[in-house]
Amino acid sequence: MSFRDKYKGYSLKNRIFFSFLWVCLLSVLGTGLLSYLILKDHLEEEDRTELQKVSEEIMGAFDYALSHKEMHASDLPLALGNKIMEISDINRQDLIIYDLQGNYLLSNKEANLVGQKKVPQSVIKQILNTGKRVDVQTEDAKNKTSITSSYMLLKNNLLQPIAVLYLPYYHNDSKYVEFFDRYFKYIVLVCAGILAFGLLISWVISKNLIHTLSGFSNKIGKLTLFDDHYEPIPYYHNDELGTLVKAYNKMVLKISEQKDRLAQVQKEEAWKEMAKQVAHEVKNPLTPMKLRIQNFQRRFDPHDPEISHKVNELSNSLINQIDLIATVATAFSQFTQLPEKNDEVFNLNFEVKNILQIFNDDKIYLHANKQIEMKMDKIYLNRIITNLITNAKQAASDDRELIINVDLEQNNKRITIVVQDNGVGIPTDMYEKIFEPNFTSKNSGMGLGLTMVRKMIHDYQGEISVDSELDKGTKFTISLPSNL
Repeated sequence: MSFRDKYKGYSLKNRIFFSFLWVCLLSVLGTGLLSYLILKDHLEEEDRTELQKVSEEIMGAFDYALSHKEMHASDLPLALGNKIMEISDINRQDLIIYDLQGNYLLSNKEANLVGQKKVPQSVIKQILNTGKRVDVQTEDAKNKTSITSSYMLLKNNLLQPIAVLYLPYYHNDSKYVEFFDRYFKYIVLVCAGILAFGLLISWVISKNLIHTLSGFSNKIGKLTLFDDHYEPIPYYHNDELGTLVKAYNKMVLKISEQKDRLAQVQKEEAWKEMAKQVAHEVKNPLTPMKLRIQNFQRRFDPHDPEISHKVNELSNSLINQIDLIATVATAFSQFTQLPEKNDEVFNLNFEVKNILQIFNDDKIYLHANKQIEMKMDKIYLNRIITNLITNAKQAASDDRELIINVDLEQNNKRITIVVQDNGVGIPTDMYEKIFEPNFTSKNSGMGLGLTMVRKMIHDYQGEISVDSELDKGTKFTISLPSNL
């Protein structure tokens, strides 16, 4: 089994802890390596600075020694024989002088102790072409040190090149380790502190995270479709868990809404079946009954004035009752089957204005915040507005003149239609019942108007709500998508 597979088998808490552990360990290793590289670079920079300082001091001493009179390469052994010893002792550096062809001239050491008797021609050419110091890095395997071989051009008092000065500068690599060891203790202490603090933080964070997630898991595990009340998860931090909680709370709200809508749909389906049955049972005998009574009326003896009058009254009464039953059956049939939707794009302001003109009432006012375009079936819209206006007119109060306000508003892709009157109002306990089939507070009608209105609105993914106050008026608010 690979490490990755083993890692997957750990709990989330352990995975978070080990992740922090690896981050801390890598941070400590990275800090130590970076510290070593910085210190090494610092020491190398000090070596370069020291070499530059030594070379400048030595060149200054030779320039002064050669400035008294004009000299050539052949004059140097005699002129600098003792001087090179003095300069070497003061600067604690081995010094070797070669002519411009690279041949050995003199040194602070005995000639037989000088290992390099000739300067490479590549170095001679480079120093003559540039006139600057040339450094060559080499390694001394015997002493396990690195050497910077510096070659500098010597000039006489006429600034003419006459020789090449060789300065071997030895680098003691062990001092890098000594310098690093001196600071390594402090680095280890700091890194250990960082590691301990990181582990403590990782343990606290993982523990709190798992505790929070466990609470979420318990809430989600208890969620069922049979609950009467769905509790959202309280979480007030604006982080990734907050996003998860918001999604869960939103899902819970949708489940609750869908459950209520499903219950309403089931109730409406039951009423549909009842309406079909009523229509079937009532409409079948209507026509034979009507024909029979009319035929009886025609054949009855007209010579008896009392009987004729009574028969006419009976006939008219029966015919009226039959017409009423037919009206009821027709209304229930319309409820069971709405017309097929035929969506089209139109100007909502214009269509509502045309619908309101049917009522021919100058106390119905239309307001809109702008011209609104939407896509919907015009017949559905007509039936929705007509039903609400009709209900508002039927709710008129005897104490004041009825005023109906129709407000149209659009915010982004959502359209709001408000129908508000100053009628008698609706009791609070009747808010939900007014949308149920066969419920009505009027003396006439089948109570299907608002039920059909809500169904048509739901067909367009919309919502309808009611807000009313007794003896002050009622407000119906419809929210629909523009569908554009």
